[in-house]
Amino acid sequence: MPLETRKPATRAILAGLISEGSEQQTLEELALLAKTAGAEVLAKVAQKRPSKDPAYYLGLGKVRGIAQTAELLGANAVIFDDDLTPVQVRNLEDIIGTQIIDRTTLILDIFAQRARSLEGKIQVELAQLQHLLPRLTGKGVELSREGGGIGTRGPGETKLETDRRHIRRRISYLKRELERIRKNRELLRSSRKYPVVSLVGYTNAGKSTLMNALTGAGVSANDRLFDTLDTTTRALVLPDGRKVLLSDTVGFIRKLSHEIVEAFKATLEEVKESDLLIIVADASSSFVEKEIETVRRVLKEIQAGDIPSILALNKMDKIDNLDLLKPLINDKNTVEISAIKGTNVDILLKKICELLPQNRMYASIMIPYKYGFLLDDIYENGKVEREEYRPEGIEIEGMIDSILLRKLRKYLSDKSRSERPK
Repeated sequence: MPLETRKPATRAILAGLISEGSEQQTLEELALLAKTAGAEVLAKVAQKRPSKDPAYYLGLGKVRGIAQTAELLGANAVIFDDDLTPVQVRNLEDIIGTQIIDRTTLILDIFAQRARSLEGKIQVELAQLQHLLPRLTGKGVELSREGGGIGTRGPGETKLETDRRHIRRRISYLKRELERIRKNRELLRSSRKYPVVSLVGYTNAGKSTLMNALTGAGVSANDRLFDTLDTTTRALVLPDGRKVLLSDTVGFIRKLSHEIVEAFKATLEEVKESDLLIIVADASSSFVEKEIETVRRVLKEIQAGDIPSILALNKMDKIDNLDLLKPLINDKNTVEISAIKGTNVDILLKKICELLPQNRMYASIMIPYKYGFLLDDIYENGKVEREEYRPEGIEIEGMIDSILLRKLRKYLSDKSRSERPK
């Protein structure tokens, strides 16, 4: 469901609750989200409260103050830093008189702008509809009928009931489509030749820039939130000759709602099936430790917490005082980098070689000349150390991919039966 924030003319006030130590971070992040969605931020309003007001989210007096500020500044939207209940939205609309946008609605609108693949678009629409359904009140909501009819209305059925029925039917269809995509993804995963290394991290940490630095791929690396929504994958040859698939994934963020996490499980499964994770963190952020905690928590939620990982502290070129980062830097699996300048990218590649589980074993293979076409696969999926032409065929020695070795087992010589460390 499109939001007015896609129009440059949207002039918004930001509103949020203050909890100890979180005020600045919360509203800074919300401001970046709002700007990413295309809104102009006019003012920020925060209130210190022990809990949300069930009727107005903030205190009634504060809400009335926001209404006055909105009128004074000419704001046409108020964006809240948490999810709002249908009752809260209704009450806020009545008092403030502008469009009311909650955090999940805002994030999903950004997702809708970023989605490129069929899977991404389906995930966004599903999450939007699941978020909208309990908030459908019949006031100010007009559903698009594009892409399918709503069926015949029953006797006495209201437009609101028809809309709800239409949404539930659409949700069921989208879930079936995502399940089909998930099964196709499993088939592709089971047949993949190469290990997968995934770049994960707080949104805007520089994952796409790092992917460009590692692979030279032309991935968009704009300084805006959620610039990468669909998982982008590129091939990468490591210094030890191994080939891997490097995936740049959607950025994590605080307060991801259940709808978003559920809808994007198909994309997040790509992370869960990785052989190695590179957690990219913005070292220049005032909240870098909290952001790393957020990423690690989300990884646990999607059952990816036990995958080997490297912490890449990015944007080190912006750091003046390294003492603040000592607790992070001292970890043996942390690499300090500047993706945009290419600093220490070579060290990161060596660390990937060190931590990526070995999927090769040393082998000696005698390939009959009539099967010489197999040499291409061997060279593509291994590091050949010796090639010798003999009367009976071509003898190859080196570190060969274990999956390929299973296919070539009848050509293995006796000295291939034990693994040799790389």
